[in-house]
Amino acid sequence: MLHLDDIASHERLFAWTDRLTAQVIEPLSRGEAAAYLPYDWNARAFGPALPLPPEPVILLEGVGAGRRALRPFLAELLWMELPREESWARGRLRDGAAQREFWDGWVEAERAHFADDPTRPHAGLLVRQADQGYEVLPGPARHRGSGQGVTHSDGSTPMW
Repeated sequence: MLHLDDIASHERLFAWTDRLTAQVIEPLSRGEAAAYLPYDWNARAFGPALPLPPEPVILLEGVGAGRRALRPFLAELLWMELPREESWARGRLRDGAAQREFWDGWVEAERAHFADDPTRPHAGLLVRQADQGYEVLPGPARHRGSGQGVTHSDGSTPMW
């Protein structure tokens, strides 16, 4: 699993596609192990490289994972159906006072990202929190026959 929180940074909340492509997508698409520099949100610096072997499935998790530049590399796109305000409240609670200023900027950056590059319409599956676990439903793209479910090229590692 690759968390996009490790790829993004304070300076590049959503402008990280080039880093992800160079450090992860390109090596994996060649069947090679990837290595990425994880971002430390408290130290505001990138740490030492972490390996990411070319597994049969790699879960790419986080806001922006379904952006148009990445969709050709995805085997499937899942959308976590959660009201924005609830998601933001969970993040603020998780990160505490130390990241209060960050969250003020994040909310506007996320709104701008999805206004320019919506993800939900391209999701093959919707995931909703239920009373006991999660419920998985067909997404908007499944209803119109998405091209998801295949990898970018033969032999590449699919990212979900």
